Amino acid sequence: MWAELSTQGTASRIDGPLLFLRRNLEVTLGEAVEVVVEGDPSQRPRVGRVTSVDDHTMVIEVLESTQGLGLDTVRVRFLGQPLRFGVGPGLLGRIFNGLGQPVDAGPPVAACAWRRIDARAMNPARRALPRDFIETGISAIDLTNSLIRGQKLPIFSSGGLPHDRLAIEIARHARLRGNAAAPFAIVFVGIGVSHDAAESFRRAMEDSGALGHTAMFLNLASEPSPQRLLTPRVALTAAEYLAFDEGRHVLVILTDMTNYCEALREVSASHGEIPSRKGYPGYLYSDLATIFERAGSARGATGTVTQLPILTMPADDISHPIPDLTGYITEGQIVLDRALDHQGVYPPINVLPSLSRLFDLGTGKGYTHPDHPALAHQLFASYAKATRVRMLASVVGSDGLTDIDRRYLRLADRFERELVAQDASRTLDESMAIGWRLLAELPPGELTRLSDAQIARHLSPAPGPDRGEAAAHG
Repeated sequence: MWAELSTQGTASRIDGPLLFLRRNLEVTLGEAVEVVVEGDPSQRPRVGRVTSVDDHTMVIEVLESTQGLGLDTVRVRFLGQPLRFGVGPGLLGRIFNGLGQPVDAGPPVAACAWRRIDARAMNPARRALPRDFIETGISAIDLTNSLIRGQKLPIFSSGGLPHDRLAIEIARHARLRGNAAAPFAIVFVGIGVSHDAAESFRRAMEDSGALGHTAMFLNLASEPSPQRLLTPRVALTAAEYLAFDEGRHVLVILTDMTNYCEALREVSASHGEIPSRKGYPGYLYSDLATIFERAGSARGATGTVTQLPILTMPADDISHPIPDLTGYITEGQIVLDRALDHQGVYPPINVLPSLSRLFDLGTGKGYTHPDHPALAHQLFASYAKATRVRMLASVVGSDGLTDIDRRYLRLADRFERELVAQDASRTLDESMAIGWRLLAELPPGELTRLSDAQIARHLSPAPGPDRGEAAAHG
C-alpha cells in the first residue's frame, strides 16, 4: 500500500538530487518512494528514498534526474517499504542499470521473490571458512595471491592504469578448477563509469560469450550520484540470490569503488553532515563494510559469494582513506604498479605488496596442486631478494656483484617479463610451469622454501659457475 502527498506546496526546495518536503505523514528512513509530476503523463515516476526525517521536514533522495520537477507540481508516493529488487532464474545474460532496471531491450525479469537491496551482512555465526580456488587466468593472482571462494580480495589501482582491462579479462576467463559440475556465475558491476567504458564492458562480454553466465549492472557517470550508492547493493542482492538460492559460486567484480566513495562524500556534504578525514563522512568505514561483508560462504549452503572490488588510489597514495579502510575490511590486496606499467608489463601487478590472506585455505593438496604453496612462497622470497639485489646493483654496478647476485638479477627480469606479463589467459598449470622454469635460474642451495623431493621432481640441475658467467655476459 502506498500513500501520496496531496497538499499543495508541500515541496519546499530541490537541491541537486535532494527534494525537501514539509512533513505531513508518518514515514520511515530508507522508505522507497515514487516521485511524479502532476498533470504531465509523459513524465514517468522516478525512484527515490527517504534519507532524513525530523518533526517538520523530510528529505527525499531522488535516484534519477530531477530535471523537469517543479515545487508546485511534484508529488511523492510513499510505498511503505524499503527499496527492493526482483530476483529470479532469468538474471544471467542480462544487463541492468544501477537501479536494477533492464537496459538490454529485453523483458523485465520474471521475479520469483523481491529482496531488500540493503540486506544485512551474513551473520558471523552462519559463516563457513572460505575454501577452494577460483582461477582468474592471471598468473600473478592465481600463482602467488590466489583468490579463494568466499573471499573479498580488492585490487588497488591508480589513475591511468589498465584496471578496466584487467576486470574484463578476469570476468571473461574466471572459472572453477577441477569441478566442472559446480555452477559458476559472474556479477559484473560498473560504478560511475563513462559511456565508452560501459559500452566496452558490454561489447567484451557479448563478444566472448561470457555474458551467458554473467549479470551486468552498469551505473554511468552521467547519472545522479545517489544512484551510485545503490548500484553495488542491487548487484549483491542478485549475487546472493544466485549463490544461496540457486547454489552457484558467484564472483562479484566491482569497479570502481573510488567512484562509490566520492558519491558518498558528495551526498554526505549535500545533507550538511560534518566531514571527517579528507572530507569523507565519518561512517565511511562502516558503510564500506555493509558492502564488503556481504561476501562469504554460509554453513549448509552450496553456493558462495566472492568479491573482487577494484579501486583507484587518489594520487597513488595507498594510505588514502579509501584503500586504507578497504584494507582493514578485506582479506588482502592486489596492487597495480605504475613503474611496471611504464615498462610495458601487463598486467602491472607488483606481487611484493600484494597479499591474499586466505591463500593457504584454498591451495595445495585437494584444491590446486600439492606443490603450489611451496612454489608460491619460494617465488615470492626469491623475487624479494632479487629486488634488493637490484638496489645494490644501482649503487655498486653489476660488475661488483657475485655470480649468485647476477642470477637473482636475471630472475627479477624474467619474473616480470615471463610470469607477471601475459598477453593471454593462462591456466594455473601453465603458470606453475613458468614458475618452476624461473627457479631453475638459482642453485638448489638458494631454494630454502622447497623440499629436496620438490627440487628433484620439478627442477633440472642448475648451471655451473662457468655457464652462469657465460649467460651473464652473453
